Amino acid sequence: MIELRFYRDGGQSAAEVANEVAEFLGEAKVSLELALYDVRLHDDAAKIVAQALVGAQDRGVAVRLVYNVDHPGPIPVPPPPQTAPELLEALPIDTRPIPGVPDLMHHKYVVRDRETVWTGSMNWTQDSWSRQENAIAIVHSRELAYAYGLNFDELWATGDVIDSGKVEPRPVDVGAIEVRPWFSPEHGEALAHRIAKRIGQARRRVRVASPVLSSGPILGTLAEVCSDGKVDVAGIVDDTQVDGVLYQWWLNGNASWKVPALRRFLEAAGFAGKPSTKWASDTVHDYMQAKIVVADDISFVGSFNLSLSGELNAENVLELKDAAIADRLAAFVDEIRALYPPVTLPEDKTPVASASPLL
Repeated sequence: MIELRFYRDGGQSAAEVANEVAEFLGEAKVSLELALYDVRLHDDAAKIVAQALVGAQDRGVAVRLVYNVDHPGPIPVPPPPQTAPELLEALPIDTRPIPGVPDLMHHKYVVRDRETVWTGSMNWTQDSWSRQENAIAIVHSRELAYAYGLNFDELWATGDVIDSGKVEPRPVDVGAIEVRPWFSPEHGEALAHRIAKRIGQARRRVRVASPVLSSGPILGTLAEVCSDGKVDVAGIVDDTQVDGVLYQWWLNGNASWKVPALRRFLEAAGFAGKPSTKWASDTVHDYMQAKIVVADDISFVGSFNLSLSGELNAENVLELKDAAIADRLAAFVDEIRALYPPVTLPEDKTPVASASPLL
């Protein structure tokens, strides 16, 4: 009832992922509700997905799509979207743009027939599908789909990030697994503290994959756990995007305490850092995009960057209590961190990227 899918830089083509998406969409009988931060496909991938959406509409499925627009960018995390609204609006389906100012509509989920949820870290873009590390969860549960449907209804009704994420994070049983859906911005701060608490309670292992690590509660707890030295802690970040965040901290005296804390635990835990290409509109977007936390047998997976901006954006995360799922997610983190060198933190204050003050 819970399926995990993992994607790697160069591990699959965009067309292959498009066929997976089309298969998921093709099983819809009543409704499809899509909340997507960034939609930017072309060539075969674009044709496959467009045909799946139009085909669903043609067979009587109610298709609705919300997407993020108008962020001033660029910022290091998350990278600014490049959705072409005119292309989405040209599709014969109901769409609604959500202004991403000041905070982003950063979801990447689909609710099918209010029975099944597709969610995770993967944007619907050419590079995200072929050049990034991502994790996806597909969950068959009416109770979970109901929660996601309520979140979608908030976004559709208000068209506003700040008035969303109010769905309570109540646990649901999916088979024998307890799954708790978290939505921000309403529960963003509570989610950050929840993740920090689980990390602090770990007795065997902690595994982390996140483009950056700048959330105060999570950063502080990781530093404490690493200093204690009793738990196996490891993970991966996006080296280029971390550099951008560090520069922002150097400019902001109120966040200066985070620099030594970040350095302490990244070095102690031996985190890897993917040296992704610095963002530009005409470069490859090959970020380390997965957002995973594993603390013993409890896992968090979704769209939520471990940052203050993640708390303020419209985001979603699944908290899963299951040893087998935690093992698979931890193994994926270990697999991709083995591909890249240790993260490097610059010593000087040379500007490396423009940045959001929310980081």
